[in-house]
Amino acid sequence: MRFKVCILGSTGSIGKQALEVIGLHRDRFEVVGLSATGKQAELFAKQVAEFSPKFVATCRGVELPYEIVHFVGEDAVLRLVDETDADIYLIALSGTSGILPTYKAVLKGRRVALANKESLVSAGAFIVEASRAYGSEIIPVDSEHSAIFQCLMGQDRDALRRIILTASGGPFLRRPLEELESITVEEALAHPIWNMGPKITIDSATMMNKGLEVIEARWLFSVSADKIDVLVHPQGIVHSMVEFVDGSVIAQMGVPDMRIPISFALGFPQRIPSGASFLSLKEASPLTFEEPDFKRFPLLKLAYEALKGDEKVLPVILNSANEEAVEAFLSGKIKFTAIFDVVSYCMDVLSKERVESIEDVLELHERAVSYARDYINSHF
Repeated sequence: MRFKVCILGSTGSIGKQALEVIGLHRDRFEVVGLSATGKQAELFAKQVAEFSPKFVATCRGVELPYEIVHFVGEDAVLRLVDETDADIYLIALSGTSGILPTYKAVLKGRRVALANKESLVSAGAFIVEASRAYGSEIIPVDSEHSAIFQCLMGQDRDALRRIILTASGGPFLRRPLEELESITVEEALAHPIWNMGPKITIDSATMMNKGLEVIEARWLFSVSADKIDVLVHPQGIVHSMVEFVDGSVIAQMGVPDMRIPISFALGFPQRIPSGASFLSLKEASPLTFEEPDFKRFPLLKLAYEALKGDEKVLPVILNSANEEAVEAFLSGKIKFTAIFDVVSYCMDVLSKERVESIEDVLELHERAVSYARDYINSHF
């Protein structure tokens, strides 16, 4: 049996690596749908030619190598989800743009291989509720959440004491605090371990990515914030751990290669070759761990505060304001340290908002983006 796969965001880092994994297992997987923004038109056309999907979607027109059902426009991805009959929907979209497609995919009642953390950060309550109602299966693709998922397999959830998310610490783990304000875009994009897109790379440098993962873990694994800890692990070998009430700690380890969690999400419950190299513990040692410094990474602390407050409202504001602030930093409008200022301001002024539906999430996202944009324009 070949499993039908639809990949949303095929020209991004995760999408490209997913197709590499699928290319190793053509007897197991069939690509039936692909989506991309259309910015990398040549790459997308090559992907379409190689994997021959039945449906594709792009935000703008792209010349493709053969006649195909091609949805174009702002709603193209949603139409792709509606029209495809896939067994697995791999969500590799970036940022808040992934919320509604993820929700739509969950409503199909199929497996959702989720690499878009913002979906659960902003709409976790509604997506998880829908997955239970429609019988869909959410398998995380983030390396940390994939690790936790694997560590919890076959375990007594009532015996779980805490989840431990590991973080590389990014490029500025040892940079003097007084120098953080003058960090350049080029420096922030130079991640010491992972090769990722610009937005998530900046989030790693501020450790906002770990804050978003704390919130995501709350929804994926139904645990409260006080049961989710973060440890800085610069080597990037231990991808996360779980601790149980008897004192046992189970960790998932491997080389830092996203093809490993991608292959796990696609092949589950079976493990399939990923194409990644194998871990040599002898060469990887020593492995070190330390507590995160909230003075160095104030956005991580802000994420915890968001989760401990109104968990349906504050994470939406946190995520949306951060997206706008990161974009402003990447374009040279604000300093690296000002990302925190923008997010903190928006959380303060919008904290009394209410969210009761997925539509409310999207409306609050737009409000938070607007407030962040106005703050940036008036203060920097």
